Amino acid sequence: MHSTDTIFALSSGGLPSGVAVIRLSGSASGSVIQTLCGRQPAERRASLCSIRNRNGETLDKGLVLFFPGPSSFTGEDCVELQIHGGRATVKAVLAELAGMVGLRAAEAGEFSRRAFLNGRMDLVEVEGLADLIVAETEMQRRLAAEQSSGGLSKLYDSWAKRLTHARAMIEAELDFADEDDVPGSVASSVWRDMRCLEQEILNHLSGARAGEIVRDGLKVVIAGPPNAGKSSLLNHLARRDVAIVTEIPGTTRDVLHVDLDLDGFAVRLYDTAGLRDTDDLVEQEGIRRTRRSMAEADLVLLLSAEGDFDWTTFVNGYSGPVVRVRTKADLRDDASPNSGADVVISVQTGQGIAELLDRVGTHLPDLGEANALALPTRQRHTDNLIMARNHVEFALEADERGLDIQAEYLRLAGQALGRVTGRVDVENLLDVIFSEFCIGK
Repeated sequence: MHSTDTIFALSSGGLPSGVAVIRLSGSASGSVIQTLCGRQPAERRASLCSIRNRNGETLDKGLVLFFPGPSSFTGEDCVELQIHGGRATVKAVLAELAGMVGLRAAEAGEFSRRAFLNGRMDLVEVEGLADLIVAETEMQRRLAAEQSSGGLSKLYDSWAKRLTHARAMIEAELDFADEDDVPGSVASSVWRDMRCLEQEILNHLSGARAGEIVRDGLKVVIAGPPNAGKSSLLNHLARRDVAIVTEIPGTTRDVLHVDLDLDGFAVRLYDTAGLRDTDDLVEQEGIRRTRRSMAEADLVLLLSAEGDFDWTTFVNGYSGPVVRVRTKADLRDDASPNSGADVVISVQTGQGIAELLDRVGTHLPDLGEANALALPTRQRHTDNLIMARNHVEFALEADERGLDIQAEYLRLAGQALGRVTGRVDVENLLDVIFSEFCIGK
């Protein structure tokens, strides 16, 4: 990847469309527009221009916007062409750009990568932008918007400044310990703040699970014996035929899933193979996958169509939350025992479905507070935050080893925070992070 090249890409998604946006970034952007349109439009104003090829033939007429660097998305000169979204029109304009010297098609995420390299965004903001593009629920949108706008970065930067201040005070005490104007207790106030900082990071890490659920969805596994109504429940909640439903035990062999939007949160429902003893090798593999899915679940819906049922037999060591669901209520009389079921449902009549969804909803994160969306959402965030917190703790516990050792621990804590936002030592992460973006972003 050559950052000195001027890059271009279709940034507006699939064709055909009413309007297509082609984006350029790089030092040649202004001269390219002058070549295509015969003039360079006014900065930051939409100008209606004819777009011509090198032979002077008109390809289209559209709006052209020029954003000079460094005050642009990438920090470089940028141009947006808003043209008609026909396939042939877009293809002709892209072909004309590809034929110009010094221009090349952008790679996935390259515009955002340039924004990061030019200091327009940090890694947390970049990841938030990637999440914002693919957000499907309201809570995913809100969480991604908080991160892409820099809300989380401000928190981490404030922690990094406190660590830097602490190190400066410690260094002052080390360098000027014999001076009368530097009191020997300067560092004591620093350690009070570091204890507070350690607790703040610890409190922040307690929200990591909630952030993961908001971003990736609540994982809910539907489990139980064969013919308990697992696939029927999945189809009913999905409002379409996702899974095959028959009266033959063992019909479901693999793990199927659908995504639901529940109160603005993403909920991923998994339909699994029926749990039973069997000699069928394929069904055995399906049951093994069921057990694995249960182990990774945030919640298990344990289904049974039988009134008299031993629920504990099918949990098999799973220690997470379980909702016991008795199914096929329309086929049972009112006197039939429910045997400890938490909710009784029928997908034929809709009985109990609302109550079941309410019970699932109680396992969603409570994000009612104003700062509730300042959450770590990725494993790399959590890993580095844990490392930062550990180094602060080591510094607090190293008072007998000397201020220089304590200062070194605080330096390592600052480095760990810097890796979250991309301030230090993140080159090996960049290809992975920016590969998540589509072309044109």
